[in-house]
Amino acid sequence: MALIPTSTEQAALRDIYDIAFQVSPIIFSGGIASAVPGGLLPLVALLGTLGLVQKAITGGGVNLNDFSFRFRPMPGSDIISQSVGTFPFANQSVAANATIQEPLNVSLHMIAPVKVAGGYATKLAQITLLKTLFDKQNNAGGTYIVLTPAYIYKNCLMLKMTDITSGETRQDQVAWQLDFYRPLISLSAASNAMSSLMAKSSAGQPVTTPSWSGASTGAGTSMPGSGSSFSFGNQGFTSSLSKFIPGI
Repeated sequence: MALIPTSTEQAALRDIYDIAFQVSPIIFSGGIASAVPGGLLPLVALLGTLGLVQKAITGGGVNLNDFSFRFRPMPGSDIISQSVGTFPFANQSVAANATIQEPLNVSLHMIAPVKVAGGYATKLAQITLLKTLFDKQNNAGGTYIVLTPAYIYKNCLMLKMTDITSGETRQDQVAWQLDFYRPLISLSAASNAMSSLMAKSSAGQPVTTPSWSGASTGAGTSMPGSGSSFSFGNQGFTSSLSKFIPGI
């Protein structure tokens, strides 16, 4: 018999869902998060609002207006992207059905309004901090995990952050677009495959199969879309998110 969550538990789970997908859908992987156990840091931890997350987990209730930024996936993000091969193939039957997997693109829409009188100075500090964090992560070669309600994009690279504020609002620079790019293979998986090939070559072993460059050599690494689990170190957030997000 399935257990029915209490009203308090339901409220806490709703808050966790909202935080994962609307407040902090960006997780820093490697880079500036390398020193943290697990090598992962959610955006809320870097912005100093982890206390509000802990409050939501313990059922204390959280108003989403307490957070400075709100996110949602933008239309046009890819889940599957393929192109049809047009170069010569061994035979016509192969050529007729050949497709080539392409990298995926995902974009987030971020809202950062000023909510209180005199809040523009705070907004300047917050956006500057956000840019500094992204710059440091990008310069350190770190990647990102982008959470959306439909799909989890792992091993993403950041392309740009752009002001897309329209003239319909009186505030300036309220809406932002964050573009991410998920390549076909992660850096760690490529390094692992290369190490396997070099080990065989150094030992004088013949490479008779393509297995050294396939997904099997990346076993234990975070391959894009592999569903391998990850954690937020000791933040206690992972077990709560797993109720909604398979693979976390």
